[in-house]
Amino acid sequence: MISEEYLGNEFAKIVDRIHPRLGKLLQSCYVKVVEFSVKRLRKRFYYITIYCPDNLISELQCEKSLLKDIAENMGLVDVICLNASKLLRDPLSQLKQENPRLWMELYWIATHFK
Repeated sequence: MISEEYLGNEFAKIVDRIHPRLGKLLQSCYVKVVEFSVKRLRKRFYYITIYCPDNLISELQCEKSLLKDIAENMGLVDVICLNASKLLRDPLSQLKQENPRLWMELYWIATHFK
């Protein structure tokens, strides 16, 4: 089975090959494949989550249909764009305690690419 990290990297490479400008934007983001399972149906679905800084969220939202087409061609369900800066500032977020590595990567993205 193909790893989720590998799928995320391949998604970014394909976007870079098809649309270099959009690929350049993705270099400033954290791309992750997330699994969603429905126990009743015994199915697993995978989708792309793009964590990006404040200044890139609007540009990526404009190109979301293109990103979704690429993801669907790879067998993934959807593309979700999340604002990493807002996620880090959320006082109710437990991300730092539950997944410190992801929190550090998002912190780096939010502060480095302003």
